Order: sequence, then structure tokens, then C-alpha cells
Amino acid sequence: MATETPPPSKTQAQLPSTEEFVAVQESAEFGELRRSYRSFAFPLTVAFIAWYLLYVLLSNYAGDFMGTKLFGNINVAFVLGVAQFVTTFLIAWWYSRHAAAKLDPKADAIKSRMEGGA
Repeated sequence: MATETPPPSKTQAQLPSTEEFVAVQESAEFGELRRSYRSFAFPLTVAFIAWYLLYVLLSNYAGDFMGTKLFGNINVAFVLGVAQFVTTFLIAWWYSRHAAAKLDPKADAIKSRMEGGA
């Protein structure tokens, strides 16, 4: 049994050409979107990796410091370890707010222009 290919839908018929994608990629608007993303994501990524590596290095080379009891059985290592999780969630929340406020409107404008307002 031969299966028939359905006719292209309106969305498929309106896909941008390669030239249109390249033109958008080279546009100032797309460059600004990329700059906005990079200026937020790269510094935070570097800062978080440095913070993580500091924790690892302190754990390996500053055992006495990390073992310092703060109260009860809670020591510096535990507090800094929990802080790793807290900063991960804070960065995710902060990025979500940044993306919603700065990146998504720019991306939506580019997308709607590429899709012809569909």
C-alpha cells in the first residue's frame, strides 16, 4: 500500500529560506540578542565555575578550615555545600527573569518577522 504525503501545511509552506536565515543572523537585531545573552550568561558561568572550584579546592587542601564547626554538627564544608545548591537555584531564577525581560521579546520579534507574522 502506498501512502500519500499530505499537502504541505501553511506553516511548512512559509518556512524561511536559507538566505533569509543568514540575513537575520547577520542583522544588528540578532547581534544585539546574542550580545544580551552572552553578557549575562558568560560572566555568571565563569563566576559559578570559580565558586565551585573554590569549594573543591578548599575541600581538598583546607580540610581543617572546612571541618571547622560552626554550631552543633554543622561545619563550614556543609554550609558551603548547601550554598552551592542555593546559588544554582538563584542563578536559574535570575536567568529566567533576565530571559523573560530582555531576551524573549527580542527573540519573539525576530521569530514573528521570520514567520511572516503567522
